[in-house]
Amino acid sequence: MNTRLSTYINTLNKMSDAAKAAFWYIVCNFLQKGITLLTTPLFTRMLTTDQYGVFSIYQSWYAIISIFATLNLSYGVYNKALTEYNKEKNALTASFLNLSSTITLLLLLLYFVNRGFWNSILGLPTVLVITMFLQLFFEPAFLFWAVNERYQYRYKKLIAFTLTTAIGGVFLSLAAVMLSTHKAEARIIPNAFLQIVFGFAFYIYIMIKGKRFFSRKYWSFALKFNVPLIPHYVSQTILNQADRIMISKLDSIENAAVYSVAYQISMVLSLLIGAINNSFIPFTYQSIKENKIKQLKQTADYIVILIGALTVLVTAAGPEIIKIFAAPQYYNAIWIIPPVTLSTFFIFLYSLFGNIEFYFIETKYVSIASCIGGLLNIILNYLAIPIFGYYAAGYTTLICYVIFTLLHYLFYLKVKKKHMPDVEFYNAKKWLYLSAAIILVMFFITLLYRTTLIRYSLILLSLLVVYWKRKKIIKMISWK
Repeated sequence: MNTRLSTYINTLNKMSDAAKAAFWYIVCNFLQKGITLLTTPLFTRMLTTDQYGVFSIYQSWYAIISIFATLNLSYGVYNKALTEYNKEKNALTASFLNLSSTITLLLLLLYFVNRGFWNSILGLPTVLVITMFLQLFFEPAFLFWAVNERYQYRYKKLIAFTLTTAIGGVFLSLAAVMLSTHKAEARIIPNAFLQIVFGFAFYIYIMIKGKRFFSRKYWSFALKFNVPLIPHYVSQTILNQADRIMISKLDSIENAAVYSVAYQISMVLSLLIGAINNSFIPFTYQSIKENKIKQLKQTADYIVILIGALTVLVTAAGPEIIKIFAAPQYYNAIWIIPPVTLSTFFIFLYSLFGNIEFYFIETKYVSIASCIGGLLNIILNYLAIPIFGYYAAGYTTLICYVIFTLLHYLFYLKVKKKHMPDVEFYNAKKWLYLSAAIILVMFFITLLYRTTLIRYSLILLSLLVVYWKRKKIIKMISWK
């Protein structure tokens, strides 16, 4: 056992900085989500479905409002800015953070002008809306710092802060829910408070290092890059979050809670995708810059296959995952697991195409694809939820992500033809066949949800294959 452990440690140490950082980001993200998942059975039993519904609606609105309040400046534009202005990163970061803060304050003033109107639209009380804006003001400071750490493939401090926030937030919320009669607020506010405190500390840190409030150069770069992306971010968030809001309006807030639990569990895989892509973005940019296209193409293939296999595995275990992590009133959510889990696979595919679009600053194509996907999601939900119930939202999400990915692929081809016509960044046509195979497998597994023995046999077989090919898999993800 010690010899085997030493072998794994040596393998990890031999990885490139990019692969090592990606590995630890993945571990950190799974630990972070694992803490949330392990406490989900407690929260689903301590809160009524109505109270849990308020929590899920808060999360959905936070994701949507944050786009307008922060312009998502800690996303692709900041990675690109670090590439362009790496020697000025402290002033750059401070300027970006102050731009985000200024917009957040303007939106807060707009809220206070007609507080009752906005509360009715959001379906949230004033105390939760104020909490949301405090989060929106301070959390970007941590996000900018985290992106900068990832960009330099540093992970130790980032993991420490991330896990401290995750563990502390969950335990504060548990204590508050047990002690308070306002359980929905108790689930939300303590976790938000910890993020605000950490965000405040990083805010001061960035301001001291950056010593810059306003920079016309940086603000202009940020606005020119990201304002055209607002429709993209809004539409993308609609794909991720609008289901719950529309279910609460067209069906019930209780069913929005059921859907939210299934969606949250299914989207665990999205954490893996996010961790990989966050590390893969600088790797992609540097590979293109240094003309290491073969390396980029091969690594992308390995990761797509890995994500596809994990998608199938999570789908197969869907009923058991729901029973472990949710109370009995949520068990019907098993039928949402397959389409939403499969959606995460297409999320990763389109993000790979989007990375190329971002690199060449062709953001208009990103926005077009996102707007079509987001609008289609709203239309399909509006038509399907009243007829088929909240189950339909999972399949409308999947349909939209498939179309979304195809659009990004077409725009990726257009961008490639314009900037580097003789270069193939990915083996994208092979991914088409893989995607079709995974969709067929998903429907087959769904039919087996009532036949536990066959599904368990498939899961066991998959795990045995992974163990048998473990050395090859480790080699696959150790990109250099």
